[in-house]
Parts: sequence; C-alpha cells; structure tokens
Amino acid sequence: MSILEEVRSLFISPELGDAGVPFADFPRKVSLIDSNLIVYGVPLDLTTSFGKGTREGPTSIRLTSAKQIETYIFEENIDLADKVKIYDLGDLKIPQLDSSCSLSSILASVGANISMTTERIKSSNKIPILLGGEHTVSYYQLKALADTRPLILHFDAHRDLKPKYCGMVMCHTTPFYHLINDGHIHGDDLVQIGIRQCDREENQIALNKGVITFDAWTIHDDIDKLLLYLQEVTYNRVIYISFDIDVYDLSYVPCTGCPEPYGLDPFQVAKIIKSISSTSKLIAMDLVEVAARNDDYREGTLAVQTLYRILVNLQRAYS
Repeated sequence: MSILEEVRSLFISPELGDAGVPFADFPRKVSLIDSNLIVYGVPLDLTTSFGKGTREGPTSIRLTSAKQIETYIFEENIDLADKVKIYDLGDLKIPQLDSSCSLSSILASVGANISMTTERIKSSNKIPILLGGEHTVSYYQLKALADTRPLILHFDAHRDLKPKYCGMVMCHTTPFYHLINDGHIHGDDLVQIGIRQCDREENQIALNKGVITFDAWTIHDDIDKLLLYLQEVTYNRVIYISFDIDVYDLSYVPCTGCPEPYGLDPFQVAKIIKSISSTSKLIAMDLVEVAARNDDYREGTLAVQTLYRILVNLQRAYS
C-alpha cells in the first residue's frame, strides 16, 4: 500500500459526493500513482461569522470545472489536460457539530487530517491543491509544509491576522496570525495581495512582523509595481498560493461570505499570476471561501478559471 493509499479512507470519493464528478473530469483518467497534482476538498463551514456557504465550495468548483468550463485556456492557446496529471481524492469527511462533538474538537480532527494528507502528498513528490471551505484550512496545510519555508502569496480582501475573533482562537480570520505566532512561517515570507479591510490591531501586527502588503488601491493605481516585485521576489523561490475568492470585487463574487468593495478584477488577477517568475516552484496551494447559493455558480466558474490559469502558468513545477 502506498503512503497515499493510507489517507483514502478519510475522503468521500468525488463520484460519490454531491458533485458526482471529479475536478475537471479530464477525458484521460489519471491514477493516484501517476498523478503529479492531487486535488482534495475540505467543505468546512464551521467558524464563518457572516455569510455561510463555504461548505459548498468544493462541489461548486467540481461541477463548473466538469460541466461548464473547457480545459482549453483561450489566451494561452494551451489545454490544461495536456499539461497536468490531476487526481481528485474527493472531500474530507467532516464530523457533525453536536452535543458529542465540539467546535474545537472538530477543528482539531479536521486540521490533523489536512496536515497528514498534505504530508503524504508531499512525501509522494506530488503537489496538494486544497479546495475550501473556510480560510481556517490554510493553517493546517501550511503547517505541514513549514520545513520548506515557502514564499506565501496570499490573495485576499482581509489580512486574516487577528489573534482571536468572536471568542475563537482558530477561525477563518486568524490563520496567518497563528502561522506566524506558532513559528510555522516568517512574516517577511508572507505577501498579501488585494487587502482592503482589517482592524487597527491586525494592521499593526502586519507592520511589526514584516508582512509585505500590496493593498487594492496600490494595485489599481500602479499594478506594474506589484508585477515587477513578484517577478523579482519569486525568482528561484518555493512558493505557496493561498487564494481567497473575495480578493475579487464583490461584483464578481455574489456568494462568498464576506464580500468587499474596491476589489480586483479577473484581468488584474490574470496579470498578477503571469508575473510570477518561471524559475519558481509551486509546492502547494489552496483556493478558499468559494460558496454557492440557489444554483448560482458564477463564483464557482470564476474560481475554476482562476485555478486553471494558476496551474497553466506554474506548470514548470510539475512538468
């Protein structure tokens, strides 16, 4: 039994899940052993404090990738199916919150399984792609990769640097604070892109810890400043991408729980992705806070199109 086979029991296969199809549903099927990218969903919606729906993220992404969107990337003249070998593990089983299972115990269980899955994928020389689910999940995947000291490109409307929120130490607004505070990452290895809301304490934490920030206004006024910076800072670096869908302006993301105005548009995000140095190596990524309501799959579509472009532009990491 391979080390990856050991984690299979933690997941509901994509064919048996709500989507009924694997991510992208490529015509040429790839085995777990032969894959170079492994997608897995974490439909967690446990600590969200405003709009709900992140548990639907992995299903929305799978459905739109398999049923609506072709894998041909128009502006690149590249078909993703020719460049990647993806295996979809399915969705991590999430315990039910009830009298016998507390919020903290569920998070501890889910977190341990995310970290173990990430470690197994990494040990198999494959790249984990985590589909969320709330942003809390990023803590556990990055914790498992701490020894590689990646440069983290964090796309988000929010800093997620709160020490505690609504009485919760670990939740969707706190992962990056605890990653730094627990010693899993260094503040100067965190580049936050598209930020436009936080509290005063978070802002001071970012300054004190050396976090690099390109807020949405800076990007709108002078995107070339960010593009040049990324070309230079990602040169020969191991990178991790944490992509919160609410980095996009609220007009593009009708379902996510905490949409914000003054956000980025898809053309800006595409330019930013393309500016990442061709010498960099993607070690892992997550795509979080995607939601769906009342059969509205616009957000899932945008998430898939973004993910496809990340995978195509960073294909050197696994080709």
